[in-house]
Amino acid sequence: MKHITIKDVAKKLNVSISTVSRAFNNKYDINEETKQRILKTANELGYKPNPIAKKLSQQRSFTVGIIVPEFSNNFFPEVMLGAQEVLLKEGYQALIMQSNHSWEVEKKNVETLVNNMVDGLIISLTSENKNNAYYNDLIKQNIPIVFFNRTVDQIKASKVLFDDYKWAMFATEHLIVQGYKNIIHLEGDKNLTLTKNRLRGFTDAHKKYKLAVGKIIPCGFKMEDGERVAQEIIDNNEVPRAIFAANDSSAVGAISVFKKNGYSIPKDIAIVGFTESNLAKHTTPTLTSVEQPTNDIGQTAAKLLLEQINTKGLFVPQTIVLNGRLNIRDSSVKII
Repeated sequence: MKHITIKDVAKKLNVSISTVSRAFNNKYDINEETKQRILKTANELGYKPNPIAKKLSQQRSFTVGIIVPEFSNNFFPEVMLGAQEVLLKEGYQALIMQSNHSWEVEKKNVETLVNNMVDGLIISLTSENKNNAYYNDLIKQNIPIVFFNRTVDQIKASKVLFDDYKWAMFATEHLIVQGYKNIIHLEGDKNLTLTKNRLRGFTDAHKKYKLAVGKIIPCGFKMEDGERVAQEIIDNNEVPRAIFAANDSSAVGAISVFKKNGYSIPKDIAIVGFTESNLAKHTTPTLTSVEQPTNDIGQTAAKLLLEQINTKGLFVPQTIVLNGRLNIRDSSVKII
């Protein structure tokens, strides 16, 4: 099947290619009757605009790259859906890639997207933040980048964050006001800003109630991290009355090990997670967790990126912090 071009439309009507182009681009300097005749003929011939030519003429690919550490919980897919909602309305497509928590894969993903001339990047970093210098170089080259959720202070770019400090404090307070005193914090990956803020919220909640800060155990964000640490706690005979975990996956992993070892949740150990993943509602008992506005995070990141793209690098990095809520469920409610 022959691909109909702008030349075919011009030849059919015996007009110049520039006249047809002005009609397609709705220019002011073309007669309305002529424009309508051109558009009608183009439709009859089956003309379709060449998207590659359009991108080249506008010096844009109308494609944005999104890179996330994982797809295994609903947080990142929900953020991506929010971003896509904004991008599609503005005529952009999203190329989505997963780093699988590897800084090397993350860098290769970025290189692939940049080499394919995406107009900008939306990224949630791996815990192994070894690409900071690389990202700062890209930013110096005026490549638009917005980071969300997992970020580091060393990269000077726009960021969409959650108020991890406040909600970690609320989550810890929820345990304290019920009378729990020996509370352990399963800490996330130390390099990330969100980990530091959740730890700070945990410690400041104790200070607010004039309690000794409970033990802080390096853990991580994976379910197997929670399983490993819970078993170590049991083996060391250091089982606490309550746990505030850095995220839901580690909390659920810990719950499974405590239950296998005969502990009842929350009768023996109360547990609170963070992220409001699908795991929270479907584990037994259901998990108390901090809910983050995933759709808003994605939409905000996409809007920031499009603003940066449209200003062609002439922008001041912004940090936007969003709010959430604590969903209280069976895992943390004290049984008297």
